[in-house]
Amino acid sequence: MLRQPAVAGAFYPENPEILKKTIEDCFLGDSGVGEIPKLNTFDGIDYPINIMVPHAGYQYSGAIASHGYCNLVQNGFPEVFIILSPNHTGYGSEVSVFNEGEWITPLGNVKVDDEFANEIISHSDIATADFTAHLYEHSIEVQLPFLQYFSNDFSIVPITMGSQTFSASSDLAKAIFEASEELKKSYAVIASTDLSHFNNQEKANTVDGYVLEDIEDMNEFKLFEEVIQYNITMCGYGPVMTAISLSKMTDKNDCEILAYGTSGDVTGDLSSVVGYASGIFK
Repeated sequence: MLRQPAVAGAFYPENPEILKKTIEDCFLGDSGVGEIPKLNTFDGIDYPINIMVPHAGYQYSGAIASHGYCNLVQNGFPEVFIILSPNHTGYGSEVSVFNEGEWITPLGNVKVDDEFANEIISHSDIATADFTAHLYEHSIEVQLPFLQYFSNDFSIVPITMGSQTFSASSDLAKAIFEASEELKKSYAVIASTDLSHFNNQEKANTVDGYVLEDIEDMNEFKLFEEVIQYNITMCGYGPVMTAISLSKMTDKNDCEILAYGTSGDVTGDLSSVVGYASGIFK
């Protein structure tokens, strides 16, 4: 299965050279990490970090995302990136694993690690092989050029969560952990999420502060509770809960929020904003 780009030319440029320059601008811009890091070498199985990054158009959230990607680059790339996203389209199953083929971006093709993907499915009570959830979903696709800018020597397991319940995230974390124990491949999780949507800047800062505190405390249950209790329109809380739970299974017990901002910081319109954050689990 070849997964064609769905949002090239919209969320990010479709011209490869312009895309590379845009990614560089994300790293070097006012809200970016301030440098273009050099890719180090990782040798071993136990990769030291997982990350959380946003998934809006690069002009809005790319600079915030650069903080998370800088940490991946500085640690060197593992063999596999397991990229977790919410399901914005409504297509597909509860937890949809893209389990074979390649994803195409303007910077080339990325192979899916079918062995890892199918092993996750076999250890899960919920996850199934499913392509339809991924056809038009942007929140995994936009992560790939950030990785490809530095290297094409990696594979991916794309997983879209239609169900973001606490039980679904717990099941998926367990399945990834058990699959990794079987295969002994180095991997990192990329949890793709934006924060609250369409509040004014003041309210966004407040409610985003609630969830960022829960994430930094590595408390996936409280994150789930507060998203429901306060009706926080964070779109990828399921991927983040999964990343927290899995990180703790692999002795990554600390989280650092690296950067936070909103679309209003970019556009100047503070009446209706979307929140973005990068973080690492280590």
